[in-house]
Amino acid sequence: MPDETEEPKKKGGLLKILGFVFGGILLIGVGLGAGFFLFGGSALTPSDEIEQIIERKLRESGQLPEEEEVSEEGEAEPGRNVKEAPEADVFETTYFEFEGNFTANLRDSRKFLQVGVGVSTQYDESVIEHVQTHQLALRSEILGVASEFSEEDIQGRAGRDMLAASMADAINAKLETLEGFGGIENVHFTSFVLQ
Repeated sequence: MPDETEEPKKKGGLLKILGFVFGGILLIGVGLGAGFFLFGGSALTPSDEIEQIIERKLRESGQLPEEEEVSEEGEAEPGRNVKEAPEADVFETTYFEFEGNFTANLRDSRKFLQVGVGVSTQYDESVIEHVQTHQLALRSEILGVASEFSEEDIQGRAGRDMLAASMADAINAKLETLEGFGGIENVHFTSFVLQ
């Protein structure tokens, strides 16, 4: 008799598992359908997008008359005025952040400055490679420059900018001595604490 009561429990457990699996699949299907309905139902094909771009360029050049844009509700809207960005040669900027913070005593003060320092350049990757190779010497230069400034010197944005420019000059001078070329254009502070 004990064997007869155990078999229906197993079937009931199997039915529950199958119910959970099919319920989960059903929920996933409903979620995907709702997502497609809300977000993916009206996507333009690539050829439609290209045609719109060509038409817009022709309108901007004056070869086609301006048309009123139609909103989603079907109401006409006046054409948008779009200001184009001027084309200019832009160079890629590469950044490097020194690990940890620099802590230096300030001149004629009991306070000290703690900063996180990063550098940037628009020259090739060799400049950043030189910075990575000579980190120890460059850290010493950065600390030396920071200790030359007083508490009053670094007050405000102008003071921080002056400190950053002095650090960039010192880094470039050290890189020129070690590698023959500096190349660091800017020093950036990732943290700046005066204590």
